[in-house]
Amino acid sequence: MKRIAIFLLLFAGLKSEAQIGGTKTYRFLDLPMTARSAALGGNNMSIWGNDINLLYNNPGLLNSGMVKQAGINYCFFVGDMRFFSAAYAHSLKDKGMVAGSINTFNYGNFNGYDEMGNATNKFNASDYSINLNYAKSLADSSFNVGLCLKTIVSQYDVYKSFGNALDFGIVYHPKKNLVVSLQARNVGFIWKSYSGQSMNSNDLPRTVQLGASYKPSNAPFRFFMVYDQLLKWNMQYISPIDTTGKNSTLGSSETKKDSSGWQKFKVRTGDRADNLMRHIVFGAEVSLSKNFHLRLAYNYRRQKEMTLPEKRGTAGLSFGFGLKIKRFSFSYAFTKMAMPGSSNIIGLTYHW
Repeated sequence: MKRIAIFLLLFAGLKSEAQIGGTKTYRFLDLPMTARSAALGGNNMSIWGNDINLLYNNPGLLNSGMVKQAGINYCFFVGDMRFFSAAYAHSLKDKGMVAGSINTFNYGNFNGYDEMGNATNKFNASDYSINLNYAKSLADSSFNVGLCLKTIVSQYDVYKSFGNALDFGIVYHPKKNLVVSLQARNVGFIWKSYSGQSMNSNDLPRTVQLGASYKPSNAPFRFFMVYDQLLKWNMQYISPIDTTGKNSTLGSSETKKDSSGWQKFKVRTGDRADNLMRHIVFGAEVSLSKNFHLRLAYNYRRQKEMTLPEKRGTAGLSFGFGLKIKRFSFSYAFTKMAMPGSSNIIGLTYHW
């Protein structure tokens, strides 16, 4: 319990901020790096199992069932952007588990121009994260704690940046049907910015997340829910192109001018409900057989931030499946990111 208390105290140092969009660097760290994670709304931090891809969402999920397991994932992201991830896990016997992984994000090739509009040279932009994971069960085997050290390198043409970040995770799984997890992500420093100057920890996309999953007895499905940004309440984003308030849950500006008590109550209640839902991702995994799973999830905040004022679309919805054949596991995920773009992720896992 002392270890758990120390872990929780780490959260106290995370500063709460009102806005999260457009204020951080290395935002590629927020992207779901595996097909399973993408199909489950971008985060499956509270699902316990022997799939090595789970460690990307919570280092506390690394366990002995992932020994000598390797996994790779490749994503055809929006436009011509691509990202790739690979991981491998190894056992230290009674000392715990270790795993190494790498994430790469390539934004494609660009044509360079000077201030006069003359063509200069072509260049590439990409991000990398090299990760080292460690996890161990506590004296009570119902608790599993883990951490992940990330070394982050980013290069856009001649501009380079690098930093380090830590993820801390703890998972409580007293029964096979119930899993509860808590984690802090991306706590660290940027040692060198693109301008060559050092930056502080506030520039990293830090977050604290709380998640749970439950599988009813004898049921072929598991429900999960994740509460993101535990230390930040205001998650609302006002689009600069939505000048009339058409896409706001509060209604138009004329509605807000209504001075009646009932209207004020509705505005206040709708505002709080909308803000609460922006923290939550929920979904389910359905087991059609021992070796075939369907996955479906809904990310409310993604839907609100990616919706156009005149058309809602299906942004925020994601789905996929997992198929296991002997030592191989194959996964696929489709995610609607915005009206004109979507992402497709494929994953392959092999267990020696």
